[in-house]
Amino acid sequence: ENKEFQSVVADQRATQAILDKALMKLKDFYHKNIGKAVLAQTSQTPPVQFNDYKNNAGSSPVIGLIEQIIGDSKALESETTSGEQKAQVDYERFVKDSNNLIKDLQASVASKSKNSAAADADKAQASADHTNTVGELESLGQYMTDLHAECDFVLKNFDIRQKARLQEIEAIQAAKGILSGDRSTK
Repeated sequence: ENKEFQSVVADQRATQAILDKALMKLKDFYHKNIGKAVLAQTSQTPPVQFNDYKNNAGSSPVIGLIEQIIGDSKALESETTSGEQKAQVDYERFVKDSNNLIKDLQASVASKSKNSAAADADKAQASADHTNTVGELESLGQYMTDLHAECDFVLKNFDIRQKARLQEIEAIQAAKGILSGDRSTK
């Protein structure tokens, strides 16, 4: 857009310079009566007689047209310049907004990366805790199984062991009686 602007402004300024020169020449020609002198220098007699030359008859519309073209050119240059200034302001605002947005997005990415790293660390810790807890539960389960087997053995053999203990007690009492001299306990 800026190249186009530069091109349009350069073209309009060149057009204005050329038209200003042409306008000055026409004004010099018509207002200083140079036109009559040029026409008077020609001493040839035309084959057909024309009316007298009037230097102002055609000059006013031509000069007016050139002045209008110069005015239009200046207006176009002014319009283009103001459009370029507005575009420049819009571009600067766009760049500023874009930079702010990029900065905000980078901060968001950094924050999310930090949160993600913290979440990964928490997950790793939770996984380690889970592994430790599962190991401890398995160990306690094995201990419970061993203890249950021991208890089952004790309960299963309780009556047999109780009977054996009673027999031992009776045998000891009998031996005691024999040793003490009691013969009735045979």
